[in-house]
Amino acid sequence: TTPDGQAYPLRWPLIGAHNAANATAAVAAAAQVGVDPADAVNALASFAGIKRRLELLGAPHNIAVFDDFAHHPTAIAATLSAMRAEQSSGKLIALVEPRSNTMRLGQYRAELGAAAQEADHVIWFEPPGLDWNLSAALDAYEHQEVMSDIDALLNRALALAHPGDKIVVMSNGGFQGLHTRLIATLEDKVYA
Repeated sequence: TTPDGQAYPLRWPLIGAHNAANATAAVAAAAQVGVDPADAVNALASFAGIKRRLELLGAPHNIAVFDDFAHHPTAIAATLSAMRAEQSSGKLIALVEPRSNTMRLGQYRAELGAAAQEADHVIWFEPPGLDWNLSAALDAYEHQEVMSDIDALLNRALALAHPGDKIVVMSNGGFQGLHTRLIATLEDKVYA
């Protein structure tokens, strides 16, 4: 809705309040440089998002696997909240690598468990050289576990996932190729 009260409904594939706020800002910025709001909204309708921002990588056996760059509590919470709002059935499973400098230093350790509460299950990867105890920071949170072996994490995620579930892989790095390995292993898995 513009300041003069004109509404421009937008239908697009992106989800979440954070994306709605970004869309509003984009339309407002476009209007400031002379673009008609209706044209800006029409352009946004075809915007499919960018890589690594809740990007659907595949859905083998109806298990949707997403990649998301979320790497601090605010981004983790926003992404999981958006996914939860769209989840009509199945579990929401988050695999999180605290890889950024602030995460590795433990700057947000007290906020991590609460940030991931929207997920049904969270597996946190504890990389070598982390400067703080990730398990201790998440001890009070049910359905959140910490693993330091990427193969064990992959196997645990596979054991948790069933058709109809969504898995979101959250990291600002490559997560040791977990995305590709997860998709490939899910494709080969047999579900009864």
